[in-house]
Amino acid sequence: MSNKRAHPDARLLDAGLYGKVDVPQATHRSPGPAVRKRPASTPPDQLTKLRARLKTAEETLRAIQSGEVDALMVSGPRGEQVVSLQGGEPSYRMLVEAMSEGAATLSRDGAVLYCNRRFRELIGRPPGKIVGIAVQSLVAKTDRDRFEVLLADAQKAVVKGEFNLRCTNGLIPVYLSLNPFRGYKGHALGMVITDLSEQKRIQVAEIKQAEAMHRLLLEHTLSAQEEERRRIARELHDEAGQLLTALLVGLRTLEDARKLADVKVQGRRLREIAAQAIDEVGRLARGLHPTVLDDHGLDVALSRYASEYTKTHNIDVDLNLNELDSSNLPSTVQIALYRILQEALTNVARHSGAKSVSIEFARLATAMEVVVIDDGCGFDAMAVAVSSQRLGIQSMRERAAMLGGTISFTSRRKGTRILVQIPLPDQPLAGQRNT
Repeated sequence: MSNKRAHPDARLLDAGLYGKVDVPQATHRSPGPAVRKRPASTPPDQLTKLRARLKTAEETLRAIQSGEVDALMVSGPRGEQVVSLQGGEPSYRMLVEAMSEGAATLSRDGAVLYCNRRFRELIGRPPGKIVGIAVQSLVAKTDRDRFEVLLADAQKAVVKGEFNLRCTNGLIPVYLSLNPFRGYKGHALGMVITDLSEQKRIQVAEIKQAEAMHRLLLEHTLSAQEEERRRIARELHDEAGQLLTALLVGLRTLEDARKLADVKVQGRRLREIAAQAIDEVGRLARGLHPTVLDDHGLDVALSRYASEYTKTHNIDVDLNLNELDSSNLPSTVQIALYRILQEALTNVARHSGAKSVSIEFARLATAMEVVVIDDGCGFDAMAVAVSSQRLGIQSMRERAAMLGGTISFTSRRKGTRILVQIPLPDQPLAGQRNT
């Protein structure tokens, strides 16, 4: 064999005489393989072989003495056996011991030949109770069949997978990466173990938070639906109902009229009442769903809504559509932007005390951007960012997120700025603005 220094991943050596080296450094030093004396009369070919074996033995002993070998795997009557050797602490060993990831060297059948400090900490066992045992016994029973497949595949290539390892405190989720040590005929495997406990804990916390937010939004939606039904019922009774009642009374009065002039006067009045009733029913219908959004698009729907908003709340709305062509926008994007802006303006009217609001649209390369700015009293944007009670704002976030978009809030003592960005298909429009 060659007496080149072993591969730094695991110092292994082919002894040639009785077996192959297959184990990293351990704790016991074993003498080199014995060489039998050559008989007095030896044929030339046998003499050549014996000289070669003698040279191999000498190189093996030299490698052991120089610390280039950690262990030998010797073939004998009982099969292959591991003979560990004691050597110095090379720099690579100190590096492996200092790793934040677990690391181990395995025999091809899964026996732990070496493990670093982090691996011992993960398992919660001392070195004497880890080295020599089958790593399969450290894997959860439900994962062992899958791990056996991974171990077999690792003889030929790098393999990876998630498993649960047994430790003193139960099971811990880990990510395993196994690879064969090159140049050693598949007799040794390297294994790196990444603890996923914290990552899994964060994922579980995020899932729970998302579920809690989903429940809150569902409750908010149901509550909003009930409140909307109550509002519509009141307005139907107080507005449309009263108008229809007045129309009915007027028709009865019309029956009792004796003069044509009185009939004409009463007819004009009834026509005005009927027109008011139609307008009121239309207003209620637009509140439920703006049909103008379906018929004419987002630009016309927002223009009408802004006009009605100004009349109702006495708040000036400066709507700058920048020649928005809503026909190029998907209907889902139009509905989402309409509802987001509707919610934003509702919050301005309820909470800000603002006198004016500006809304500006801009078509970017691959997104639609909308900026809403008011001159109201503002609010604590950081508190709102982590609050689950501002369900109107959470609803705006959810609508944007459903389309892969984002919404952010910037607020000071006076004024609030809302930035909405909704991604669009990469289909540039004429006159679009690039940033």
